[in-house]
Amino acid sequence: MKITSKLVLAATAIIAALGLVSCEKKQVLKLYSWTYYTPTDVVADFEKEFDCKVIVTEYDSNETMYNKIVNGGAKSFDMVVPSQDYVSIMIAKKMLQPIDQSKFTNRAKINPKVLEKISYDPEMIYAVPYYFGAAGISVNKKKVPAGSYERSWNIFADSQFKGHASMMDDYREVMGDALSYKGLSVCTKETEEVDSAIELIKTKWLPNIVKFDAEGFGKDFARGDLWLCQGYAECVFGEVPEEEWEDTIDFFIPEDGGPSYLDSMCILKDSKNAALASEFINFIHRPENYAKFLDFFRFPCYVNLEAQQYMKTTPMYPATIMDKCELKDDLGHFIDYYYSKWESLRISTN
Repeated sequence: MKITSKLVLAATAIIAALGLVSCEKKQVLKLYSWTYYTPTDVVADFEKEFDCKVIVTEYDSNETMYNKIVNGGAKSFDMVVPSQDYVSIMIAKKMLQPIDQSKFTNRAKINPKVLEKISYDPEMIYAVPYYFGAAGISVNKKKVPAGSYERSWNIFADSQFKGHASMMDDYREVMGDALSYKGLSVCTKETEEVDSAIELIKTKWLPNIVKFDAEGFGKDFARGDLWLCQGYAECVFGEVPEEEWEDTIDFFIPEDGGPSYLDSMCILKDSKNAALASEFINFIHRPENYAKFLDFFRFPCYVNLEAQQYMKTTPMYPATIMDKCELKDDLGHFIDYYYSKWESLRISTN
């Protein structure tokens, strides 16, 4: 039978209408999360099992997420994935609702070491850990002799890296490194301790640092311009060909520990599908599902230890090196003191 264009258009319209009706009958879970942070295959499996639709909207910072939520976006989403300091703020401001613990059957899968680091919600009433991570140090082994450098944050005082070293343009990270090296808390509210950390950075580390950079250091490292950089491992490993990892990258987090972050899954107070959101949280923590997330990024298995047996890739670094890391908790108004000190340091470099 000859099919005319009008018939095709009519049929297309009918199919679209039927699809729309079908979609409208399904529950819709609206997730607001970090860019490239939710494995599409895991989302697809969830949609199939729960006969629903998941709409993922992405953000690039906690500040972006928070501003969106407080400025009219609270009813636009069901779930968010904030870092520890913003989870603390959102709990205090009553912006979240409790997770349905009866649906959270994978609760026991969460690493107790992670829960020990949480002061704002250790019982996971409002927030379930998604990923615990930390920045560390990457040394280009092709540029400096093996064993010729100190494996601590004070490596930035080593003159052999002068002009070829960078640290992140992130004051909580850099100041946290200095505080950790001095045996102090990355969340200290003692002005003299913060001052001592700034003095260390300014007098010992800064002379060797070519720039503060939170974005392009991985590419610079891969090109050989940087021999030493502080930052997230994935930014370096992602730029160096995998076959060159072993011969090129020495990534470590010092025994001193250092600042770390914990992104958690939370349900917004005005969520229209809180029950489905609780199911999603539990689904993510099925070990076989969580393993897919870790494999995608080559992340180490730290939050959900049972996922290790399902992983198909080798992580960029062992999870145990994060044991001594400390979360960058919300400092309240004292954060202004950190920022003012950092700005003074940055001005002195210009």
